[in-house]
Amino acid sequence: MLTGKRVLLIIGGGIAAFKALDLIRRMREQGAEVVPVLTRAAEEFVTPLSVSALAAQKVYRDLFDLTDEAEMGHIELSRAADLVVVAPATADLMAKMASGLANDLASTLLMATDKRVLIAPSMNVRMWEHPATQRNLSVLQGDGVLVVGPDEGAMACGEFGPGRMAEVPEIIEAVAEAFAEGPLKGRHAIVTSGPTHEPIDPVRYIANRSSGAQGTAMAAALRDLGARVTFVTGPAEVPPPAGVDVVRVKTAQEMREAVEKANAADAPADVAVFAAAVADWHVTNASGSKMKKDGSGKVPALEFGENPDILAGVAQMTEGRPGLVIGFAAETDDVVANATAKRERKGCDWIVANDVSADTGIMGGAENAIVLIEENVAEVWPRMSKQEVARLLAARIAETVGAR
Repeated sequence: MLTGKRVLLIIGGGIAAFKALDLIRRMREQGAEVVPVLTRAAEEFVTPLSVSALAAQKVYRDLFDLTDEAEMGHIELSRAADLVVVAPATADLMAKMASGLANDLASTLLMATDKRVLIAPSMNVRMWEHPATQRNLSVLQGDGVLVVGPDEGAMACGEFGPGRMAEVPEIIEAVAEAFAEGPLKGRHAIVTSGPTHEPIDPVRYIANRSSGAQGTAMAAALRDLGARVTFVTGPAEVPPPAGVDVVRVKTAQEMREAVEKANAADAPADVAVFAAAVADWHVTNASGSKMKKDGSGKVPALEFGENPDILAGVAQMTEGRPGLVIGFAAETDDVVANATAKRERKGCDWIVANDVSADTGIMGGAENAIVLIEENVAEVWPRMSKQEVARLLAARIAETVGAR
């Protein structure tokens, strides 16, 4: 249910903190990666060692830990997750969140994150019913914070009423719902990725240096916003993300057929992102047997034919065209001019252009620097990780698709 998801779990200081141990175990059983954060008060109830052992992760505790800031600063830590869960969410943590305070690691992470936040409140019944807590709750819900619980029952303090932290299965269900309730829920996205391999003979082929990293990141980002993703991938170095429908292909022709089938099955898809680096040509006289040297110095002549233009074919459909068609343009010269001309020639809505000259390290690398080209607009983005490019593009896609 949570396969491939990364959850940042902030454990607040309350007696219900012991439930967080079971929550970690259950989320990991569902396939999630759990990165734990302990407040100082939480360490009075559970130990960093027990939390770390169950999460199989380092426990983050201090805002001003120089090693942590050097390895993964609090900004990156808050954004590398797919969801932030606060359990237990004490009255103090809720008040800090509602007021925008950031004076420790937990509250700073909550201020710095750009991901959805789910809280599981836990406190004494009088504290829960206090007007200040209810006021803070309203503020948080107005800010889009998701809430699970609290339940009603006997408390450790001896009182009875609402304030008990929700049970672990209920929190797990709320986590699963949070992943399914993104802005692209109910939408179908097709993403192509990786290179294609065009055979010369049974052991040789024509390809390019695409690793598939950007396409994989796009599929994951759209998935995280709730889309159902059909991921059509060539023989990429980067494995496909979990939680998407994977269609593996080798050649450009196979990729075109897979895209057409995926689009026809949902007639049409809501968005199609063509991030694959499709080979322009295939070998028309490919050999069915391995070609061998015979010592004569004679080199076999290869004959080439053009591969199908998958992007143009989909973008120019008169019926069944996806609502938003996005292409990628890997250029080495006159990036914006060539990519702008490509958008007009292909008929797609957006082109994501980048400079893949050898000295940029972008082709096959971990980072990207793009220019997003729409009609009459060329928006230059700074260099960043391919995951961050994907996240920002997916957010832009969600805004555009949701407005239609």
